[in-house]
Amino acid sequence: MEHESPSGSGAEMTRRTFLTWVSGACAAAIGAVLSASGLAYFVSPAFRKDDEGWVDVGRLADLKAGAPLKLDYVERRKDAWATTEKRASVWLVKDGDKVTAFDPRCTHLGCPFRWDDAKKQFLCPCHAGVFAVDGKVVSGPPPRPLDRYSVKVEAGRLLVNSKPIRSEA
Repeated sequence: MEHESPSGSGAEMTRRTFLTWVSGACAAAIGAVLSASGLAYFVSPAFRKDDEGWVDVGRLADLKAGAPLKLDYVERRKDAWATTEKRASVWLVKDGDKVTAFDPRCTHLGCPFRWDDAKKQFLCPCHAGVFAVDGKVVSGPPPRPLDRYSVKVEAGRLLVNSKPIRSEA
């Protein structure tokens, strides 16, 4: 024998029906919270601000005017959840208040060059490429001047953008 509800609709909510609805609502709320946090975990790296490739390579006070200095550093790149590290280097030349950073590879075939203090030039041992202290080609097969990095100084520290700027001939 069924009981009619006071509204006269014929449907009565039993305790079992009520608990089924409450359990379903709780399960849906828990599922929504877990889904939203899982989605946020996978989507959030796309919205993080990139560090734009700036790397701290040392103190400005360590540079002497006109004396190129090669500094080695560890470059860390974060790609979403994975962080990779690689060793890199940069040649720094101070001229007054201006600091220039050169990519340490010759523009001919990418060989590492060195500074010759006696000749006051960068020398590439692979094919006798020679560059002036400002990075311009003096002699040899290099097709263009040395590639550069952007440099900025913050709180006495030298920051170099690890993406080279290709020099034009």
